[in-house]
Amino acid sequence: MAVDWSGARLDGHRRTWLATARRPRVGRDRSIVTRLENGRTREQVVEHLIELARRDPRLVVGLDFAFSFPAWFLRSRGLASAREAWAYAADEGEAWLAHCPFPFWGRPGARRPRYDGERVAWRETESETVRVRGISPKTVFQVGGAGSVGTGSIRGMPSLAALSDAGFSVWPFDPARLPLVVEIYPRDLTGPVNKSSRVARALRVQQCLPHESRAIQDLAGASEDAFDAAISVARMSRHARDFARLEPARTPTERLEGRIWRPRREPVFDR
Repeated sequence: MAVDWSGARLDGHRRTWLATARRPRVGRDRSIVTRLENGRTREQVVEHLIELARRDPRLVVGLDFAFSFPAWFLRSRGLASAREAWAYAADEGEAWLAHCPFPFWGRPGARRPRYDGERVAWRETESETVRVRGISPKTVFQVGGAGSVGTGSIRGMPSLAALSDAGFSVWPFDPARLPLVVEIYPRDLTGPVNKSSRVARALRVQQCLPHESRAIQDLAGASEDAFDAAISVARMSRHARDFARLEPARTPTERLEGRIWRPRREPVFDR
């Protein structure tokens, strides 16, 4: 399952999209996306994922928000783990969003601060991401403005604690086991496409989801959020066997910051 997450306070249920998929198979029915829908609040999404995992513990979920902060931020607050950061975000997150204290920015009147070599804006996993047509991940500290992910991440981190308490492995902080939650970056999964163009989305859907029903294809191309969820879950499905082989956090920094899941390169898809 892929979840295109929304941090919006009022209409998050409309902008949060879920897509489920099965492994590709040979035969007459070669479709992989089995469901594409919105309408759930963040809390309802978490409850839904927990219920799905109870029925089928083989569930793998990709969530498109940052699972932690840069390591220096955790250390400066005396936080020794990502789980402590999730609890800290649950307690302080709404105040960060309202007042934008350093290092947060993006609300009206809160300009981007100057970072330095010791206090960087990005996690290592974001800095390693290859730009897609000049676009790369935003910093979790940006909580307003175009493409910002900070609001969704801050309001999403407490959900990771709830999923962990329900038995999910949250990678890479935990060893990879099912049910499993990973962080995804949809731009890395959809490839270079002008997502603001409905025509461009429709063409990419035809390329990536050629065997889906017309209803799924139309829905996937109708909005950027649905598009991200559908294409992301299709890429996850093609690499389903890889999730069991994921390595846990490799360095002390990664144990604090987490890591974005990325599939093996697919030259034909990339081209």
